[in-house]
Amino acid sequence: MTDHTTTRPNGLLSGKVVFVSGASRGIGAAAARLFADEGAAVVLAARSTGSLQTVVSGIRDAGGTADAVALDLADPASIRAAVDRVGELHGRLDGAFNNGAAIQQPGPLDTTSDEDIDTQFAVNFRGHWVAMTAEAALMRHSGGGAIVNTSSIGSRRANPALPAYGAMKRALNSITETAAVTWAPEGIRVNGITPGGTATDMIAAWEAATPGITEQIDASVPLGRMARPEEVAEVAAWLLSDRASMVTGASIPVDGGAGA
Repeated sequence: MTDHTTTRPNGLLSGKVVFVSGASRGIGAAAARLFADEGAAVVLAARSTGSLQTVVSGIRDAGGTADAVALDLADPASIRAAVDRVGELHGRLDGAFNNGAAIQQPGPLDTTSDEDIDTQFAVNFRGHWVAMTAEAALMRHSGGGAIVNTSSIGSRRANPALPAYGAMKRALNSITETAAVTWAPEGIRVNGITPGGTATDMIAAWEAATPGITEQIDASVPLGRMARPEEVAEVAAWLLSDRASMVTGASIPVDGGAGA
């Protein structure tokens, strides 16, 4: 595992400008640190700017290049402004990791509130759609790029515990594939990752609401445990890199075999 003590001048993402949303914690924060370690200049976005600045400071202290920008994935204007800020800072965008996950109150479909449905739509579907189109517009200026969207194992099967979350993540899979085909002639690759249980604050909140869910998730994984955020970030880094130059329109499971 990377120790985050120095950047790699010849790393996987060396010389690239990469935008990361949801970067204040969990998978997003792990990705921000990893991408910087791999040589990228990262622009990090989240609603929690205090936590975000902590991540930025850590990257800079380790010799990396990082900036922070406020972002509300439920607000299209905020999304476009954040991507525009990348252009102001660096003049281009080579990669984007769209990593937002609104937390739904766990429960069956017939007790899911209108508010939960609206929140999932705004953040996990429309927010990614708006982000991708803004990112692609900036990428065209420098001849292309790569986008990775964080979906979920819950998008690939029935999801009785988190029905609105699963539904919007499945919709995200669809627009990921459509964007990949639409923008391929412009040199823009678009892929998704579908993590299974990952040891993040979202799982901690779910455990608080439904005690025992962590143990259940661990038991459902053939490898015997949830992923660490850094393990999920490694897959995103590869998809953003030139080593994945022929991969587009894919959804890569990162679930320890739970979806097999």
